[in-house]
Amino acid sequence: MATDDRLYFRQLLSGRDFAVGDPIASQMVNFVYAIGDRTSGECVLVDPAYAVDDLVDAVERDGMAVRGVVATHYHQDHVGGSMMGHTIEGVSQLLERVSIPVHVQADEAPWVSRSTGIAESELATHHTGDTVKVGSMEIELVHTPGHTPGSQCILVNGHLVSGDTLFIDGCGRTDLPGSDPERMYESLQRLATLPPDTIVFPGHRYSMPSSASMEAIRESNYVFRPRSKDQWMMMFGQ
Repeated sequence: MATDDRLYFRQLLSGRDFAVGDPIASQMVNFVYAIGDRTSGECVLVDPAYAVDDLVDAVERDGMAVRGVVATHYHQDHVGGSMMGHTIEGVSQLLERVSIPVHVQADEAPWVSRSTGIAESELATHHTGDTVKVGSMEIELVHTPGHTPGSQCILVNGHLVSGDTLFIDGCGRTDLPGSDPERMYESLQRLATLPPDTIVFPGHRYSMPSSASMEAIRESNYVFRPRSKDQWMMMFGQ
């Protein structure tokens, strides 16, 4: 069986595919991703939040078992915790149902710990270029700081799950705790070197398309218009 045929990849939208009826989930339009190996029946959940039982149930209906979590960054709408006076389900509730590793970028570990209440010692920390293996599928982790210190993207078989680093239109905010506009510029430039046919799957549905090729994004997304870091900082560094 070809590797592409073995890839299990689902994009799930909060408020529509899970957490239906939750006004915060519907407002935030988060994407959660399930990535795995169809042959082994194993997958990881990327950024599970809002209604974790819904997510586990969804993949189990596909005959898949959750074997891990990958967090793109620490924000509560991606990993759970308290946000704007609301408590969002997330990784800590998921661990009550399944005993699995939680994969985070090393710089993000203390932030994820504070958001979720999970001790840093219980998190599986990684650096750029590390891989998480699920069945025979190798998921590459790419450190893309800027939105947060340890933001990371996930690369597997020409699919890039970009979290809040890169959207179809725009990029993640750089005016939040831990944000850095200069590092965001560098991260976006790094992602721009990926093959043009790489399909980008963002952390939120902030545009009508739910995914797009890197080539199309580079042509249309305004974050790639500045031709230097100085130009970038003039536009986005305030």
